[in-house]
Amino acid sequence: MFRFLVAATLVLCQIGFAEAARLKDVVNIEGVRDNPLTGFGLVVGLSGTGDSGAAFTNQSLKMMLERMGISAEQAFKVKNVASVMVTATLPPFARQGSRLDVTLSSLGDAKTLQGGTLIMTPLKGADGRIYAVAQGALSIGGFAAEGGGASVQKNHPTVGRISDGAIIEREIKFNFNKEHNLQLALKNPDFTTASRIVGAINDLFGKGLALAKDSGTISVRIPEDYKRQVVSFVSRLEKMQVNPDQPAKIVVNERTGTIVMGDNVRVSTVALAHGGLSIKVKESPQVSQPNALGEGDTVVTPDTEIEATESDARLIEMEEGVTLGDLVRGLNSVGVTPRDLIAILQAIKASGALQAELEIL
Repeated sequence: MFRFLVAATLVLCQIGFAEAARLKDVVNIEGVRDNPLTGFGLVVGLSGTGDSGAAFTNQSLKMMLERMGISAEQAFKVKNVASVMVTATLPPFARQGSRLDVTLSSLGDAKTLQGGTLIMTPLKGADGRIYAVAQGALSIGGFAAEGGGASVQKNHPTVGRISDGAIIEREIKFNFNKEHNLQLALKNPDFTTASRIVGAINDLFGKGLALAKDSGTISVRIPEDYKRQVVSFVSRLEKMQVNPDQPAKIVVNERTGTIVMGDNVRVSTVALAHGGLSIKVKESPQVSQPNALGEGDTVVTPDTEIEATESDARLIEMEEGVTLGDLVRGLNSVGVTPRDLIAILQAIKASGALQAELEIL
């Protein structure tokens, strides 16, 4: 409870002194984006920790050997090879010969990829074309070992990484300097934020240069002075300071008890009572024996004690327009826990007094 209230207070202080954000942290430029690449490959050189029964591993190994001119007609089974899915991200404006980091994830029942080497693997984009080729020795940043009755493992041994393990073979054609208009996509669409960005751009470069199409898209015409110098223009745009607006929203994660509230949260006039009922049940077995000359059996009877206590409910009143700080201080005065706070917020929302969106994860 104490940690929650301290965190809420810190958030409140930070919001009060928040600075404007850079435009590059608020928007993305249409066309300037990463592209995911994937491929299927084989890791060889494992010390008996590879796939033991994956049919696709044996089939892929057989096809690879046949391409090298080695006949593999008979069935075989090896444990030094593992099938992996290779993933990478192709950044914008990447050029041929540049290198990418790749991640390898085991597909079969391999126990660990430690000490393995990835054989040349083509990496394809969403269009099915090959954009890079990966190969090299991988690192898993951990280990796994086991014996007859015990095992030990550090980190995740079936996922590895090769730094600069892929070479770009194909470029995505995009002549940025020939653009006449830029489309800015807001990371968090908001009409107020879009309007502020348009005003800031027009104030800096001239009226009519920027136009908001909707809450998430802004069209910017490149000035004549920056034709064929779009990079310089974008550099100036990225450094602009804007004040993004935030909707009134409360995010609640009931599984972890995490609650995040924005500074724009308001509460209408409402009275809140919080009290707790505690019931304690104690049961003790009692042995009952018959008389010495009597006939009967020894029996065990339960002795139950029930104690119920209810803490005093405290009533607090929140005036109209209560801010986040007032809400935190008010709930702190009644001693609520994060889990109780979730129920209280739901009740305030149901009453119509919470002027904010309540999202429960």
